[in-house]
Amino acid sequence: QVQLVESGGGLVQVGASLRLSCAASELTFSSYTMGWFRQAPGKEREFVGSISKNYDNTYYAVAVKGRFTISRDNAINTVYLQMNSLRADDTAVYYCAASRYSRGVTSADFGSWGQGTQVTVSS
Repeated sequence: QVQLVESGGGLVQVGASLRLSCAASELTFSSYTMGWFRQAPGKEREFVGSISKNYDNTYYAVAVKGRFTISRDNAINTVYLQMNSLRADDTAVYYCAASRYSRGVTSADFGSWGQGTQVTVSS
């Protein structure tokens, strides 16, 4: 069974940076598209970004493009989400997800999920 474990969340101030990590196991990591989603209180889970298995394609939600960067290291089965210029509306639980598809931009594209890590941005 695929296991995804997020880490790196926390409480930061507006304008700060944070890097989330997601360690994957029980899968051939290099064969999966990896994604990040988030869910704020009272809102539906939304797509943040994804990266293809061969590093060659990344996709971002409009709300985070230019501020967030996804990267991965297939040698250590880890995907990252670098978040810069954080805003209060970035506050959410952030989830890592894995997809067998070559491109993933919706929740339905992803079959495996982590437990989430809380990011709180205070003003």
